[in-house]
Amino acid sequence: MTHRSHTVVDSPYGPLTLVATDGVLSGLYMTDQRHRPPEEAFGAPDPRPFTEAARQLDSYFRRDLTSFDLPLHLHGTPFQRAVWQRLLTIPYGETRSYGELAEQLGNPAASRAVGLANGRNPVGIIVPCHRVVGADGALTGYGGGLDRKRRLLAFESSARSAPQALF
Repeated sequence: MTHRSHTVVDSPYGPLTLVATDGVLSGLYMTDQRHRPPEEAFGAPDPRPFTEAARQLDSYFRRDLTSFDLPLHLHGTPFQRAVWQRLLTIPYGETRSYGELAEQLGNPAASRAVGLANGRNPVGIIVPCHRVVGADGALTGYGGGLDRKRRLLAFESSARSAPQALF
């Protein structure tokens, strides 16, 4: 039997609901997110499985972390999981187009399917679906809303281009 639990953490982008399946992070949902499961699917409130995820998210938002290192339990079709794995390879502060991801997956005609899988990503921010843009660089759909996508990309871009202190 599968055990699910959740907690809510604050972020600069509003509250984030973290969901665990059998103690492993399986969801990160923003308020008003498209494809957000119903609250009753999140399981009982329990912050214990999320200590490390919350710490890494806090470090990310403080600009001290550019890559997450967390075990993930991602539920989806084999194609969706392949897209989500490919999202993890997009470097912090950079973007890729849906078409580029489709090519990397060996199916250049699958850019729309990549977009649909991207939109179903259950662990936004950590699996950085916000780093995917249209072929012309335009911001296209984002489950958390285009304003959040714009803000996340600007956040990463400004952190990446900020001069580093020398000690």
